[in-house]
Amino acid sequence: MGRLEDKMVYKAAVCDDCITDAEYMISLLGKWAEKSGNVVKTESFPSAEAFLFHYGEERDFHMLLLDIEMGGRNGVDLAREVRRDNEAVQIVFITGFPDFMAEGYEVSALHYLMKPVSQEKLFAVLDRAAANLRRQEKRLMVVHDRQTDLVSLDQIFYLEAQRQYVDIHTRDGVYRMKTSLREMEASLDRRFFKCQRSFLVNLSHVVQIRTNCVVLKNGEEVPISRGMAEEVGRAVISLF
Repeated sequence: MGRLEDKMVYKAAVCDDCITDAEYMISLLGKWAEKSGNVVKTESFPSAEAFLFHYGEERDFHMLLLDIEMGGRNGVDLAREVRRDNEAVQIVFITGFPDFMAEGYEVSALHYLMKPVSQEKLFAVLDRAAANLRRQEKRLMVVHDRQTDLVSLDQIFYLEAQRQYVDIHTRDGVYRMKTSLREMEASLDRRFFKCQRSFLVNLSHVVQIRTNCVVLKNGEEVPISRGMAEEVGRAVISLF
């Protein structure tokens, strides 16, 4: 999977109790991804309750496209729940009724789109969402302990794979996130180098390269694969 310099990888949720409308939105997201040169991983949910149940385990969504009028909890209620601990996600309301616009401001919604949604209008909104997310791209969205933090890439020393988790070692401590090292690598920039099967190191923090490890500014040692020292050195030099 390409790095951020090549393309952005977004995770989007479509929440709509109308299967036809949800499928239409998913198809438009796919077309926008192709047009913009990005990657969009989309998941669909038939209700606010279904999304929130899933969100309890996976909170790393970048974009939420929410129908407002659904059976049970509505899209605005869902957005309020998400906004309690996540200011980064881009929220777009899809509705046939303009009555909830005041509540949309309350949850910092990016935009309202009226059904039937036109491709042109949705693409414009998604472009705005992507621009907002790019402004955050030097931060990593870290989902841990049922909360979401935006961690500056500069604060990260290295990442270590631990079974189905990744430990993110930063100046402020260690975050543990349920994901894979491969997924994390796709969200990072060229400062991060896979120096060993289970490690990604921030090259900007490397102060010494040894045959079996690199030494970081904080004194920690991160292992590197056999014969990797020269390649790590070239990667460090290429940053400057």
